[in-house]
Amino acid sequence: MIIARIFGFLFLALGAIGIFIPVWPTTVFWIVAAICFARSSPVMRDWIYQRPGVGPPIQEFIETGALGRSSKIGALVGMGMAATLSTILLWGRWVWLGVAIALIGAGAAYVSTRPKPG
Repeated sequence: MIIARIFGFLFLALGAIGIFIPVWPTTVFWIVAAICFARSSPVMRDWIYQRPGVGPPIQEFIETGALGRSSKIGALVGMGMAATLSTILLWGRWVWLGVAIALIGAGAAYVSTRPKPG
């Protein structure tokens, strides 16, 4: 339980960076933090759920696996930006570029196939 709590705070901190740096993903890190806190610190999990704007979609995703349209669009735009940046930075390193694009593509496929909220 202590390891889950440590990871929860780590991912919470990583997500908090996104509040100040627009291209940094807050929601993804806070989803992982909420999962870590689910058993190790329900108070912290509930704190994440109560954050205006991001809390309710995080709770919906964790409890049902559903993503709203705006969440999907935001995630896919972010992944598109990550793919573009990866291509720029990894051009000529074909194996690494292929790995990065494959991982981003897998994430995009996952997000695209999530059901709509109830």
